[in-house]
Amino acid sequence: MPEDWGHVVRDVHAARMDWERAYLMFDEAVGQDQIDYAIYILEAAERKYQIQLKQAKKLSAEQGLLGE
Repeated sequence: MPEDWGHVVRDVHAARMDWERAYLMFDEAVGQDQIDYAIYILEAAERKYQIQLKQAKKLSAEQGLLGE
């Protein structure tokens, strides 16, 4: 596997962990300010995770890492 692939996999994993932490923060938020902040963080984490997944999919297609 190319070296870039390992880096991409780590980035995807880190983005997922960030999303999971953001979800827990939202779940435990109390009060409007905390809820608003948690929503902001959760949306940003979701977007980051989507971007990382898209990058992994693109790289895997370019390097033939996924079976068709």
